Amino acid sequence: MSYKYDICIVGGLGHIGLPLGIVFASKGLKVCLQDINKDSAEIVSRGELPFVEYEAEPLLKKTLKNGNLSISLDSQSIAESKNIIIAIGTPVDEYMNSRTREFLEFISSLKEYLNPDQLIIIRSSVAPNACEQIKRTLGEGENWKLSYCPERIVQGYAIKELKKLPQIVAGFSDDAVNEASDLFQNISSSIIKTTMQEAELAKLFANSWRYIQFAIANQFFMICEDQGVDYNKVRKAMVEGYERASQLPSAGFAAGPCLLKDTMQISSFYQGGFLLGHSAMMVNEGLPNFLVNQMKSRYELKNRKVGILGMAFKADVDDIRDSLSFRLSKILKFSGAQVLCSDEFANNPEFVTKEEIVEKCETIIIAAPHSQYADLKFLDSTDVIDIWKSNPQ
Repeated sequence: MSYKYDICIVGGLGHIGLPLGIVFASKGLKVCLQDINKDSAEIVSRGELPFVEYEAEPLLKKTLKNGNLSISLDSQSIAESKNIIIAIGTPVDEYMNSRTREFLEFISSLKEYLNPDQLIIIRSSVAPNACEQIKRTLGEGENWKLSYCPERIVQGYAIKELKKLPQIVAGFSDDAVNEASDLFQNISSSIIKTTMQEAELAKLFANSWRYIQFAIANQFFMICEDQGVDYNKVRKAMVEGYERASQLPSAGFAAGPCLLKDTMQISSFYQGGFLLGHSAMMVNEGLPNFLVNQMKSRYELKNRKVGILGMAFKADVDDIRDSLSFRLSKILKFSGAQVLCSDEFANNPEFVTKEEIVEKCETIIIAAPHSQYADLKFLDSTDVIDIWKSNPQ
């Protein structure tokens, strides 16, 4: 069959699909970014990015200009593409269980635009055995070329990481594996072929491993705080010249759209037996409460002016999804504090400038270590809590 596009990325204007499409297009492939978000489509069509993605904008402008990158709000674009990459977010319920049924219903809605000649690649995080259910949804009677090629990028740095990270590739047939491998060889440093279950678990395990690492650091931080010890100095003594401790992270909010979600997906799949995952959730999600309780032990919070610097979930990005800064703000307000919030990247009409926070607030918490905060000067009377470097008090 003859196709208009080499690749159609469904959910192509999101954090996963957009940088992936830009990189593929920069390698000379004809890429269509298919989505339903009209606002993002208008922004990207102008050669601008709807979120922070470093090194992407020059490539975006170039690929739009040379015609390798297209944007579509029409699902018919899926039928016009040789390779289909599904990069929509995986929905979860209020208990962080994967809502696989909704994902399968979405796959079912695409069937009228799909045919067995196409290669279908699942890019999103999925619950274990979800790809098997996707295959059944497409129809067991036809030889669908279904592959799973999970993303493993760090938010905001996809352009750099897509080029250097090995790509895990799994599929239900040799054709699916080989064609997906050939496609990703255009942009990846190497290909790692696995079974479908191995790929599903590798993706979830990777995020859970990082989440547990952060929990260990945050638990150590809490212990140090209770003992009046600077965790950052303890950590430095542990890791300096000692390779076996080198992976111990600094303390800080462990958040974002994947780490907790994927940890809880394993827990759900393993029927609540993932005890380390549950413990990590209690530690990481409990850090805002711990900080507020520490503050309460030192002074009265009622009517105290408290500023939060950094509402994004990590440094130097604008993504606020699942950011613990918002939980911290709610706990402080519930405790009677007057709370001002600021961020250098995320836009919100209720946010104030960092200068206003420095000027007005008696306590300032650096919740996301944006680079713009590194040289901030605070008043001697201000209680500054930097959870990334440990609380100096």
